[in-house]
Amino acid sequence: MRLTHLSTLSLLSAAIGLTLASTAQAASTNAPNLSNSQFQQCLDGLKNSSKFRGVDSSTFERYRPTEPDPSVIQSLNYQPEFQKDIWDYLSSLVDSERVEDGIRAKRQWADTLRSIESRYGVKPEHVLGVWGVESNFGQTLGKKPLFDSLATLSCFDRRQSYFQGEYANALKIVQNGDIRPNDMTGSWAGAFGQTQFMPSTFLELAVDFDGDGRRDLVNSVPDALASTANFLAKRGYRSGEPWGYEVKLPSGYWAASDRKNKKSMSHWRDQGLTLANGSPLPYDLSSAGLLMPAGKDGPAFLVGKNFDTFYSYNASESYALAIAHLSDLVTSENSSKTDFITAWPTDDPGIGRQEARDIQQGLLNAGYDIGAVDGIIGDNTRTAIQQYQSSRGIFPADGRAGQKFHRLIAAQSSPRSNSASGNQYGTQYNQASNSQSMNQTSADRMGQLIQQQTVRPTVSSTQPSTSGNVRYRQVTGSDGSVRLERVN
Repeated sequence: MRLTHLSTLSLLSAAIGLTLASTAQAASTNAPNLSNSQFQQCLDGLKNSSKFRGVDSSTFERYRPTEPDPSVIQSLNYQPEFQKDIWDYLSSLVDSERVEDGIRAKRQWADTLRSIESRYGVKPEHVLGVWGVESNFGQTLGKKPLFDSLATLSCFDRRQSYFQGEYANALKIVQNGDIRPNDMTGSWAGAFGQTQFMPSTFLELAVDFDGDGRRDLVNSVPDALASTANFLAKRGYRSGEPWGYEVKLPSGYWAASDRKNKKSMSHWRDQGLTLANGSPLPYDLSSAGLLMPAGKDGPAFLVGKNFDTFYSYNASESYALAIAHLSDLVTSENSSKTDFITAWPTDDPGIGRQEARDIQQGLLNAGYDIGAVDGIIGDNTRTAIQQYQSSRGIFPADGRAGQKFHRLIAAQSSPRSNSASGNQYGTQYNQASNSQSMNQTSADRMGQLIQQQTVRPTVSSTQPSTSGNVRYRQVTGSDGSVRLERVN
């Protein structure tokens, strides 16, 4: 649950871009200088304002930040250098790893999910879809101290009134005893917990499902999943209905992408639409709207009311489609194929997190200090890809981390690539190939092969650099080339 008036793609890009370590090449907004005296004066005013009615003075002072956090203002105003296409967005969120994690979660929490469905009428896989997209099934909860973040956003820059309300609500949550103070961490914008509720949404819709007297969306999976089901139910979820389907449009058919313009299934049948596999449209949706997120040449969907409830969780059709698609794959328990039946209108499909890690490891081995190998393609990684492309005569050097670049950097590990010219690199870049990810062993082997192809260094720096849990040192070859070499 993020800020509904900001797009999911921009928020995701901001989170990704600021997670990675900054470099001179990374395009990001500089953290502003914030006056602490002005900050404290602002807090003094908030303490006695109407928005903070119901927050005890002792609670306010106990968790009052000693200074503002400039990084949250940096995140608020972050403008990503690289835009994310929908096929990249979905590939990074709905990959085989996340589907497998979802299948395991479905089995582990089967009894709880059945009880939640009995009470709220929400399909277990739809709850799991939200959980997987929001926090990777509880693995990524956010580490920003909420009181510091929300207090800073309450006193500086835009949307101060909104964040003041969320700051007051966050204090009320701790005051009520639902969440321990040390667990009040989350995103820079204030979302927290297993399914990333904003404080105002927590106070309205969080439930105690495990019966311990606390609504703990951080440490209690039953509370978090039931609260998500309660949210969807309160937003109009219809029990027993699917979210929608991927469909096939008849030849020459034209219509606008408008999921809000809902028609009966009979209407869509009469228009000649079928399921994507050619089967007739079922009648288990009371009405549906047509969604074509990449235009008429890409996948098309008929979506119903339950898709709209996903959208209400975070106002983005791409986000809602990620929840819908993940829930379908978890339902079918199929992690081997995560694509839709109709291909996206691109010759360079997106990549999953394993392929992203392959690319990052390859860049590190080739001498680009991009930070941690975490499977998150941020501005630092894209800038390194641009430089890598330019150095090999690949134009346009677009910084795109897609299947093409994954094939290219994997190909450079082959001894045959020693004699490749710029044009030959370009041929490899565009050739068809399967896109199976390298495992960790093959990634390490790639690094060994690259090192074997490099002239023995004559000068070595004595200061190792770090990237994640792996240590590297900068090595200068006899030809003046610079690379990073793993320190064992």
